[in-house]
Amino acid sequence: MSKRQVAAAGAGSDTSRDSTDALDARRGVGLFVGRFSMVGVLVLLIAVAMTLYPAFLKPANVSNILTQNSAVGIIAAGMTFVIISGGFDLSVGATYALGGTLYAGLTLQTGSAVVGLLSGLAGGAIVGVANGLIISRMNINPFVATLGTSSIITGLAFVYSNSAPFIVTNKPSLVPAYQTLALTTIAGVLLPIWILIIVFVIAGILLAKTTYGRNVYAVGGNHEAAWLSGLRVKGLNASVYVLTGVLSGLAGMMDSSRLGVGQADVGGNLALDAIAIVVIGGTSLLGGEGAMWRSVVGLLILATLTNVFYSLNISQNWQLIAKGAIVVGAVSVDAMTRTRRRG
Repeated sequence: MSKRQVAAAGAGSDTSRDSTDALDARRGVGLFVGRFSMVGVLVLLIAVAMTLYPAFLKPANVSNILTQNSAVGIIAAGMTFVIISGGFDLSVGATYALGGTLYAGLTLQTGSAVVGLLSGLAGGAIVGVANGLIISRMNINPFVATLGTSSIITGLAFVYSNSAPFIVTNKPSLVPAYQTLALTTIAGVLLPIWILIIVFVIAGILLAKTTYGRNVYAVGGNHEAAWLSGLRVKGLNASVYVLTGVLSGLAGMMDSSRLGVGQADVGGNLALDAIAIVVIGGTSLLGGEGAMWRSVVGLLILATLTNVFYSLNISQNWQLIAKGAIVVGAVSVDAMTRTRRRG
């Protein structure tokens, strides 16, 4: 080969290498944008909120935002595990209502808020076990299974309450203990906010830093491969529903404590709100990908948007439209990110 041919071959190799490097760089930028795009949306939304509503970042308003969204945030933490595992849970709203109903009902019937609290947590755990067994042992689609159990749970809550709310405020002697869960303050911060933070921190560590969390990712990423590698797939699938059930029951008791009432006909939109939070944050509906910090971002986006809309007296109809548009946009970003990754 002549020197000219060698030089031409080297130049062609350099050109090809430059082209590959440029493609890799573009792909890296695309993945970075896809990974952190919702953080940018949150920052932009907060800036707009501060412009439209100057009191947005005042401590009282921030406390109000976090308190009002603590219940759905706690449910979203559990839903993150479910979706990463490749599942779906439409029964969280009904479990939320059941938790509040049991908390109020057993408190009134036994005179002990502690008994009511334990019953609400137990009710959520039982629902989670039932969902887990139906989905993992009977191999029923999670969407169908939890849609069915949601109806059953709501019916049981109505039967237990005789289709009437349990009004704890009618028994003044029980009110202080009953509302401890909602009105206690620690270092000037309400207990529901502390519970929300603790749940997200523990859930984040569990998901990102433990063998259990890695196994949940593995099951969601490739169910068959996880089974072939020796993981207890059915047990892992069931466990995420138990976790979500307990958290949903806790969320219901927190709101019931704040209102002083437990009733079976609440929480109708909570399942969709929790799923929206997880998806908006960037966790994939296909399973195997996501993170707890993403759900925190999703929660803050929806909470900020809702607070601004209420402060500006904007109709709830527009809130629904905005929420739907954000969910569609988040899913679109996820789809584009996966396309770039495959490319």
